Amino acid sequence: MSGEKKGFFSRLKEGLSKTRETIVNGIDDLFNGYSMIDEDFYEELEEILIMGDIGVNATNAILERLRQQVRENHIKEPSACKRLLIDSIREQMQVGETAYDFEKQQSVILVIGVNGVGKTTSVGKLAGKLKAQGRRVILAAADTFRAAAGEQLTEWAGRAGVEIISGSEGADPASVIFDAVNAAKARGADVLLCDTAGRLHNKKNLMEELKKINRIIEKEFPQAHRENLVVLDGTTGQNALQQAREFGAVTDLTGIILTKMDGTAKGGIAVAIQSELHVPVKYIGVGETIDDLQKFDSDEFVNALFDLKGEGQNE
Repeated sequence: MSGEKKGFFSRLKEGLSKTRETIVNGIDDLFNGYSMIDEDFYEELEEILIMGDIGVNATNAILERLRQQVRENHIKEPSACKRLLIDSIREQMQVGETAYDFEKQQSVILVIGVNGVGKTTSVGKLAGKLKAQGRRVILAAADTFRAAAGEQLTEWAGRAGVEIISGSEGADPASVIFDAVNAAKARGADVLLCDTAGRLHNKKNLMEELKKINRIIEKEFPQAHRENLVVLDGTTGQNALQQAREFGAVTDLTGIILTKMDGTAKGGIAVAIQSELHVPVKYIGVGETIDDLQKFDSDEFVNALFDLKGEGQNE
């Protein structure tokens, strides 16, 4: 495991400490408090998982799998099924083989999310990561409603050493995307990474705007691989899930960037989101620097959550 990855893992572990108090301590108490696996045991386990923001859907799936394995393996002791429970949570969070195909293809990545979730910062960090992989990246500053967004993105573009296409404040975001698409084609860019405005309070406008942006990309750049990533703030728990649903109604979500996972008691939301929406968490953020955004790894996440000593980790 590289130093960068190792540093991230320890920050993730630290960041999930509050979640660990809710979920893991509850699970430990439960496994120590019961001498046999009965209905009361399952009910209490269900309550711990739901309280830990893992969500009803994922909790049901985890418990169903656990019950089945307990039956099939004739397990009687609670302690014997703790590993099965952890593996079941791990399985709920697999990202899938094709999750990062966009890195190897000419692609347009649309990043959406409400203001304040770390959207523009995530776009900047992602630009830096892709550039470091040798990709030619162009940024589109299509969040033209928030003056600070353009300035922030310009700063990240400078840091990452990538080009940026922006419009004047209040310009039509779709026109910025149009210019950026044409620049990406003309300059042979590998990745066009678009920051979009984060307004949910005026959903009708936002939806129309996203539809318009989608139409332009489809018409002007039909050959590009499409990726729509929604940025969610891990500290908001079930609220983040609701936001993802609302954005999912407007655009075909392909992945989630989960930010602010340092110091949240609601880290279980990473499991809930994946299970409820069938959209994988692709990146996870635990801080401010460029290395604090990493590809999501279900093994690492579960190892960090349950404080396991790197079992199953890729070296």
